[in-house]
Amino acid sequence: MAKRDPDPEPPDEDLVEPEPSPVGEQLRVAREAKGISLDDVAAQTRIPQRHLASIETGDWDNLPAPTYTIGFAKSYASAVGLDRSEIGNQLREEMGGQRFAANAADVFEPADPRRTMPKGLVIGAIVAVVVLVALMSWLNKRSLEEPESDANATATEAAAPPAAPTRATLATPPAAAQGPVVLTATAPVWLQVSERDGASLFMGTLQPGQTYTVPGRATAPVLKTGKPEALKITVGNAVAPSVGPPATTVSDVSLLPTDLLKAGQAAAPAPPATAPAPAPKPRPRARRPAPAAPAPGEPTPTTNTGE
Repeated sequence: MAKRDPDPEPPDEDLVEPEPSPVGEQLRVAREAKGISLDDVAAQTRIPQRHLASIETGDWDNLPAPTYTIGFAKSYASAVGLDRSEIGNQLREEMGGQRFAANAADVFEPADPRRTMPKGLVIGAIVAVVVLVALMSWLNKRSLEEPESDANATATEAAAPPAAPTRATLATPPAAAQGPVVLTATAPVWLQVSERDGASLFMGTLQPGQTYTVPGRATAPVLKTGKPEALKITVGNAVAPSVGPPATTVSDVSLLPTDLLKAGQAAAPAPPATAPAPAPKPRPRARRPAPAAPAPGEPTPTTNTGE
């Protein structure tokens, strides 16, 4: 009877080498055909070199989840000139039923460098954000300072005393001084209007309501009248002040618009009425002295009463 050999021990799982991956072998051959190393592919795709080596050898336990592994393989295929979609489909079928040890540290590594933002664009975006923040800060600061400056300016203007009118301002006649000069009688009044050189323009009596307009061609018209209070003189729409006190003869009164409107400012106020002087008191009448008494033996004088 033949001697039976004991059952062979099961092989050690740690000693079992992973089976070559058809997709990984295809990627390796394409890489070597281009004459580039795994370091070059890792630098171009930004995928860790250990993951690229695990894809070539089919060492799935050292790779992240299938989704990320397929993404790594597609990026690898693009780097060596193979079709991304075809490599991805082949690897998806090859990994069917395979068990992967998910590595959380590998999940966030970029899969495709073409999908990442270029470094220059990132720097430009950061600079734009910094400039925008600085601009907004400056605008906010300025908006806070402007109201205070306006308030200070307003307070300064309110505190400043009003400027005194200059001589030129006082001498400037109002706009109404450009109108025609019209003399209107409010009571019967005699008047004479003539040029200052003596040429007569009008002489006569105006009844209440009658008017006389000084000719516009007159160069230096003057007025003479004995009843200034019976005349209303207007310059355009403005009423000129009285040219003299009542019941007083005035002459050589300028009828130029500017002189008429300034006449009231230059006219002196009428003197106040004086109280009548008190009547002089009568002087006391001197009393006649009494006659002296006659000496003894002399006759007594008698007074003649006219009887």
